[in-house]
Amino acid sequence: MALRQAFVLSALLLSGCDESLTLSRVCTETPGFCTDLNKDSHCKEQRANVAIARYIEYKDPTDDNVYELLKLFETYNECVSLAAKIEHIKLKDKTTSRVEGHLTSLKEMNRIYQDTVNTTHPGLLYYQWSRNNNQTAMNKLLQMQDSPKVTSDPEIQLFLASYYAKFDDEKTINLLYRVLELNKEGHMPDLEVYTTLTSLFYKHKKYKHAYIFSKVARLSGFEDIDLFPVTQQLTSSGQSLGPLDDLASQTFADIQAGSFVSPREF
Repeated sequence: MALRQAFVLSALLLSGCDESLTLSRVCTETPGFCTDLNKDSHCKEQRANVAIARYIEYKDPTDDNVYELLKLFETYNECVSLAAKIEHIKLKDKTTSRVEGHLTSLKEMNRIYQDTVNTTHPGLLYYQWSRNNNQTAMNKLLQMQDSPKVTSDPEIQLFLASYYAKFDDEKTINLLYRVLELNKEGHMPDLEVYTTLTSLFYKHKKYKHAYIFSKVARLSGFEDIDLFPVTQQLTSSGQSLGPLDDLASQTFADIQAGSFVSPREF
């Protein structure tokens, strides 16, 4: 996500750190935050984000900063674990460095999980449930799902939608609509929002809705979505696609402008 790439700036603003905080400064002041990560050019951006996030969390260990660090360690781990499998014929130390980075990320993620078992932070609660099958954590999150901190956070709304998708279609759709309502101007929502809405509307034979969100997915750059089934359903019933294409374009524009309003109906 572009949100991940913008993390450093947003984290600095959240933590109150000055804008002179750089990777070089972090590695100089706290070398331990850098030396146990991979040392070659692989995963360069992810490595830098993790090192800076470690420094920020060390200086200001708020729940938000811990949560951002956890997410960035996951992203770094995904990258470095793949890189660790690339065998260097001439430079074996590079492979060893990547393995070390992979092991560091696993160790640090486990540390955060252990330290936040009793958390009340919505994001950490979701991670405790989704990564560690901690049902108590999910129960806590469900108890606070109507709180402003949760209803105003698009990421947590998407997490809840993923949870409810297994058994409550109406709740899932309402949560996904809320994600789109909360989308900031110029940002791109997770494509999972559109594909899930398309699937749910098609499942409930709301073919106009399914078509609109499949087109919005296409406009967002997702080319793999299959338009044929829903198009066939609409055209076989005599439905003109032109007005729906116009509505899809307007919906996409509203989402991109941060002005989408949920129809609040299912």
